[in-house]
Amino acid sequence: MKPRPSLPSAPFVAVAGLSARMLAQSAARAGLRVAALDVFGDRDTREASELWFDIGGGPLSIDAERLVAALERTARLPGLIGWIDGSGLEPFVARLCGMPRLPRFIGNPVEASAAVREPRRFFALLDALEIAHPPVVFAPPAVAHGWLVKRADGCGGTHIEPAAAFGDPRIPAQIYFQRRRGGRSLSALFIAAFGHARVLGFAEQLTCEMGNLPFVHAGSIGPIDLPLTVQARVHAAIAALCAQTRLTGINSCDFLLDGDAFELLEINTRPSSTMTLYETASPHAWPRGLLACHIEACRLGRLPAAPTPAAAPWRAGQQVLFAPHPFTVSQSFSDACLHDPRCRDVPMPGTRIETGQPVCTLLVRAASVDAVRYALDAQRAFVLQRIDTCHEPDYAFIQCHS
Repeated sequence: MKPRPSLPSAPFVAVAGLSARMLAQSAARAGLRVAALDVFGDRDTREASELWFDIGGGPLSIDAERLVAALERTARLPGLIGWIDGSGLEPFVARLCGMPRLPRFIGNPVEASAAVREPRRFFALLDALEIAHPPVVFAPPAVAHGWLVKRADGCGGTHIEPAAAFGDPRIPAQIYFQRRRGGRSLSALFIAAFGHARVLGFAEQLTCEMGNLPFVHAGSIGPIDLPLTVQARVHAAIAALCAQTRLTGINSCDFLLDGDAFELLEINTRPSSTMTLYETASPHAWPRGLLACHIEACRLGRLPAAPTPAAAPWRAGQQVLFAPHPFTVSQSFSDACLHDPRCRDVPMPGTRIETGQPVCTLLVRAASVDAVRYALDAQRAFVLQRIDTCHEPDYAFIQCHS
């Protein structure tokens, strides 16, 4: 689905995160003018945005001072309706919401986020609502085997390690230890307003092991079908949490499913990357993009109407391609990915990408989940081949950047 051209009189919205591409493209579909704040500055992010601000603070990290400065600049844009957070903003949002001279935040109230993001409060609430979750403790377990240590203000699986790796004698408030469980790693995307929620669908989470990190986020596939009894239990858990916390806008619920045993893991209080799956699989159901629904839920308390189920629903899949070896992005590689409808987060020519760092995101659409997996595998092999064949002499970069 291509972004709609925005009118010069259209309002601005600012979107921020480690990568702002998904939010920028969804906002552009709604006809909004976009100011994007992220650490990559990928070509398709810039194409969907009128302005881009670099908020990088090092390899794959956000600099708090640059983030604040960029938001202060966006506050002066004509007709700005506010700013929206993406992945990687978890440690910053609460403080930003209380700062002067910044734009209005379009997302969860600070108290609602705290109710599900502060570990002691969240798991106590799950227990009170009788919602199943893996066992949790707030001090290192006597036997570390079979336990994970998590940071509640992390994202993308980089906040999860084996408990044996934890050696800090201090235990920050955001740290907790959770029993490692088996089962399928799944998520539910939902929109909430005024204590009510509408679940948009379910997705399978793709993860990979990277060094000491066993569950690095690598993509997702959806929408997927689940037994009606499981759907009902997840719906009931989300409804109970929204009624208690007043979550607002697009959020996601991560959970494990082992047979028919459902255990809730966490709530992500921001638009999730799985949003792309539903916009890709059913573009006609969301002609203005899902970020428009997020904005309406946050500003007007309005939930979207449930889309009419398709007779033969399509599926979508996205997968992060990590670099198999260090390389510098050539002009030909960047151009080829930019014009490839199955590539997103296209790096700028001249970008140096180290082993294990993200290269781009693969995005496919097919008639079944199995067909999606096959298409992702094929596209992955195709882009890996492109990395090894799209070379240019060094002087090409000198000419390109002179």
